[in-house]
Amino acid sequence: MTASTIGSRDDLISYLQAALALEHATIPTYLTAYYSIRSTTNSDAAHIIRVTAVEEMLHLALVANVLNAVGGQPDLTRPGFVPAYPAHLPDGEQDFTVDLRPFSPEAVETFCRIERPGRAPSADARLVPTPDRERPPLVASPTAEGMHFYSIGEFYAEIIEGLAELAAGDPELFCGKPDLQLGPEYFYSGGGVLITVSDLDSAQRALRFIAAQGEGLDSGMYDADGELAHYYRFRQLQLGRYYQLGDRPDAPSGPPLGIAWNEVYPVKVSARLADYPEGSELAAVAREFNADYGAFLALLTRAFNGEPSLLEEAVCDMFRLRDGFNRLVRNPLPGSDGLHAGPTFEIPTDRAVG
Repeated sequence: MTASTIGSRDDLISYLQAALALEHATIPTYLTAYYSIRSTTNSDAAHIIRVTAVEEMLHLALVANVLNAVGGQPDLTRPGFVPAYPAHLPDGEQDFTVDLRPFSPEAVETFCRIERPGRAPSADARLVPTPDRERPPLVASPTAEGMHFYSIGEFYAEIIEGLAELAAGDPELFCGKPDLQLGPEYFYSGGGVLITVSDLDSAQRALRFIAAQGEGLDSGMYDADGELAHYYRFRQLQLGRYYQLGDRPDAPSGPPLGIAWNEVYPVKVSARLADYPEGSELAAVAREFNADYGAFLALLTRAFNGEPSLLEEAVCDMFRLRDGFNRLVRNPLPGSDGLHAGPTFEIPTDRAVG
């Protein structure tokens, strides 16, 4: 087995900061697909995407709890935290990018690729070389230059093992302030509970829960609470039926799941501010949306740094962004051959936390 790439508390904190960025990076792409769906249509798909986005917020909070427990400081406002889309995620096959895309077969395929289970053929193959390219993967190894992970699950496996090795040699590893921990009373999604972290066992349980709920890596199709892992929820959209207990992964036998692919606003894929006519009303709306999203990330950062009651407000804020989404996705973008506007998630870098 290869040596751990986590040899110190600083290494561990770097990995956990990367985990925050990874868990967040899926939220803009899920929300863009969700809000591109025309109202009163595609209710099954909309529900699946919405619930998954909320659970990504739970994953963010769980990572923040681990980070706080080992003396780190979660910061979702730092420059570069929000990737420039299209973005690469850590997958061994290097066969896709994550885009801001309207709900479509292509979007669902990307969702499945993000969440797909991916266990490396051996522990030595957990890390793989990163090819030279213009956009590096979002979660390369913070400590092994030029390397990234075979899958998201293997990324978390590295952190879980690194935690164990550090804890064995450092009885003071879990030195964080207990009052920074977010408990279950601050999150009511129904898709899992917040685990407060104070020691190795609780830290590893929190990280294993994230991997299982996303990919079903250790527990198969269902997580420990009996909920379908994200990957299999999205597979239902591809296969056209809901899963029932006992179904094989590629053969759901539940009720049919209806999808109307044409009941969607044709949002321009991964639009950037440069695509908006200078001085136009749409450009102003896009900038306003980005500022509002920056405020949402600042609110989350405060929740993770001693104001836990703000977490519930932040979850609500994620869906209060609906008005900004609607002002963009319902309007054609000039010069784009009939495509509609969309949020760009280019967050102003001068926003201070507080």
